[in-house]
Amino acid sequence: MDQRPVLVCTEFEDATADLVIAELNRRRVPVLRFDPGRDFPAPVVLAARVGAEGWDGRVTVGERTADLSAVRSLYHRRPSPWPTHSDEQTTRFAAQENRRGLGGVLGALSGCLYLSHPLAIARAEYKPAQLSAALRTGFAVPATLITNDPTEARAFCAAQPTVYKPLHAGVYEVEGEPAGIWAAPVGAGEVDGAVSHSAHLFQAQVPKVADVRAVVVGEQVFSARITAPPGVVDWRSEYLSLAYEPVTCPDGLRGAMVRFLAAFGLNFGAFDFAVTGDGAWWFLECNPNGQWAWLEDAAGLPITTAIADLLENGASQHE
Repeated sequence: MDQRPVLVCTEFEDATADLVIAELNRRRVPVLRFDPGRDFPAPVVLAARVGAEGWDGRVTVGERTADLSAVRSLYHRRPSPWPTHSDEQTTRFAAQENRRGLGGVLGALSGCLYLSHPLAIARAEYKPAQLSAALRTGFAVPATLITNDPTEARAFCAAQPTVYKPLHAGVYEVEGEPAGIWAAPVGAGEVDGAVSHSAHLFQAQVPKVADVRAVVVGEQVFSARITAPPGVVDWRSEYLSLAYEPVTCPDGLRGAMVRFLAAFGLNFGAFDFAVTGDGAWWFLECNPNGQWAWLEDAAGLPITTAIADLLENGASQHE
């Protein structure tokens, strides 16, 4: 039996990672799970030495140990951020050392398949890079403006129906409660001087009849059509009112998604498309580490199996 371990880096409570770990356990694949940003330097212990073949040594979590030179794959799911913005100087220094020490070793393992590499994920999170890559790989992309100039924004919004969407889905609160900033229609008359305070992304509003989320694992594509109530622009704002059904991805788009991920060095991506009445799929964004577990259940898509297959097989099938 192949005893090479799979490392799973994620936060303490992650039901999505739990699905994958349960499947790997069923297959008797050794798994070591930990949260680098919170579990190091305790209970995680690192002892790594560099040699001609790369990094050797071990990472230990409690009573379980993984041989760094034998790691077959690393699932970079949803680890906690390194606490680099602490008010304490000593804490900040230690966090930066941990990020570059443990994080650096975990990102430099020879013969390891990454799902996906943390640096690739970080690079792909930038929407400007996504949109230009989408055009290069053959997607239809709505006209887009990124600006902090109110005059430019008004002119763009006056030219066609337009939506505003954030460039990053970060933590946001309203009256102390967590809140999402959803894509929303905006007219030229609503644009004021506040636009000058930060970069804003404005995009031509696609006259969609439905949405599609396509989850790509390696070169496998799993797609679900998402139907929201009439008038809903961003389906994420109405999770309890959505209908799902599995759909077949057009052949041309399947290849484009694989090329898109390859351009960023990713092995996973959650793509969002707007579908128009003529059946065209318009690229909106790709989350390089997006959620998928709820979609597997809602649309009957075997995503857990595909991820477990990739992690179990490791890098050999991609070399």
